[in-house]
Amino acid sequence: MTGALPEPYEALRLRTRAFIRDVVIPAEPKPGTTLRDSTRFALMQRAKDAGVFAPHLAPEYGGQGVPLEHWPAIFTEAGYSPIGPAVLNCMAPDEGNMHMLELIATDAQKERYLRPLGEGAVRSCFGMTEPHPGAGSDPRALRSSAERVAGGWRINAHKRFISGAEGAAYCILMVRTPAVPDEGFPEGATMLLVDMDHPGVRVGNPINAIDTVIAGGHPHVYFEDCVVGDDAVLGAPGEGFAYAQVRLGPARLTHCMRWLGLAKRAQDVALDRAANRELFGSPLRGLGVAQDMLAQSEIDIATSEAIIDRTAELLDRDPDAGAALSGVAKVHCSDAIGRIIDRAIQICGGDGVTDALPLASYANEVRPFRIYDGSNETHKWAIAKRASSRRRREVEAGAPRLDAVDEHGADTWGAR
Repeated sequence: MTGALPEPYEALRLRTRAFIRDVVIPAEPKPGTTLRDSTRFALMQRAKDAGVFAPHLAPEYGGQGVPLEHWPAIFTEAGYSPIGPAVLNCMAPDEGNMHMLELIATDAQKERYLRPLGEGAVRSCFGMTEPHPGAGSDPRALRSSAERVAGGWRINAHKRFISGAEGAAYCILMVRTPAVPDEGFPEGATMLLVDMDHPGVRVGNPINAIDTVIAGGHPHVYFEDCVVGDDAVLGAPGEGFAYAQVRLGPARLTHCMRWLGLAKRAQDVALDRAANRELFGSPLRGLGVAQDMLAQSEIDIATSEAIIDRTAELLDRDPDAGAALSGVAKVHCSDAIGRIIDRAIQICGGDGVTDALPLASYANEVRPFRIYDGSNETHKWAIAKRASSRRRREVEAGAPRLDAVDEHGADTWGAR
């Protein structure tokens, strides 16, 4: 994106770019409709044959083995089509689940859960969000629970808005678990790998959202006296909140990458319309109002690329700092991407709000991103809190207060 990729990742980016334009875009369903499974499976096989499948995953599990810091350029190419990430098997929630399983799962769990997911044979879901007053943008509000039983855990949970749950093979489920002193388990959250056909698991009513590209919808899911064994625990009991950060930091950023690809497509639509539509005796691109909108979108693209690249590099080098910056990236990019697509609609006029062009469907796909993976308002709260804490520590360490004035209203730090 903003910097040159080393080989072989640049070659993979170029293959991905060509594959999306030559193979995927011609197979896109009508705007606002969901890709058929049969079409997706056929396209996934072609992606494997082209050597562009699962760029983020280790080769031993069917992927291309790209390090996280080099994901942005490739994921953005995939996102140029709304179905591109699903075809390349780097779409949410599967991509985030793969990343976490690769880092945390046991060898046996990787064989049972990661391998078929990485190969595209199954889909998965992530069970965090709950009905109010349970967990949503605040994971600490988690109410779903599991109690210790002989050799395992009994789960009782009601989850909602579980993306991809319809037709998923399994769920990575977040539940609250009690301390078990005899076994050294602290009180906290625990992640459990639960097969969706396991006794006690029930997919409930669908939630019909405006986005359509995530296969499996966003339904309610119930876990009713569902008993799983100790081998279902992902990582260690009581450590689920820490593991969630392993998943959520990169997952927020890969959303930015994918949707930025779609925003670039919307900008290309707008540029083509501005070049070919005449108003008042001039090409639209020659009018100041259109130039301003096109320029503002170019600025939003460039700044989004820069913060995505910086966050990806930091996540690879310093995951804690990268996770913090991913919140900044999520807020900036979700707002910027929405603006880019909205401007493209405006430049295209009446056609922009019809299905003659795909822009209106793009707007529907990206609008929820300001809510998904933590609402932008929640991230802004956390960003402001971190900034305030940082500045307090600086002042406590001896930095002068820059807002200080004397009783006469004069500053106390400037030159006299």
